[in-house]
Amino acid sequence: MTSAAYLPFLIQAALAAGITLVVIVVSHLFGQRSRGSKIKDSAYECGVPAEGLIHTRFSVKFFVTALLFMLFDLEVVILVPWTFIYREFLAHGIPILGPVLFFLGVLVLGLVYEMKKGALEWEK
Repeated sequence: MTSAAYLPFLIQAALAAGITLVVIVVSHLFGQRSRGSKIKDSAYECGVPAEGLIHTRFSVKFFVTALLFMLFDLEVVILVPWTFIYREFLAHGIPILGPVLFFLGVLVLGLVYEMKKGALEWEK
């Protein structure tokens, strides 16, 4: 491959890095927490001062639920491209249904395992 084949990727990476840098710099320069502002420790979101612990501890169930959500969200991200290229695979004689069903089967087995362990029950 020539280096010209990588040019679109390099342009996209440079744009992403540039936009990220600009957003961070602008936020640092003009943000509410800059220049020793007293907003940092005040109740600026709802106007009511916090009572008790400000940073409460989250239950492990919350994190397990979040991880399971990310897992099954990732499943959708992987399955959508397969649905778009299904006809192309069939046109080239590449069987795709078996790997997709295996992938879904592993995820369903994982979901059944999590349900039996009670990971999806919020309160116990």
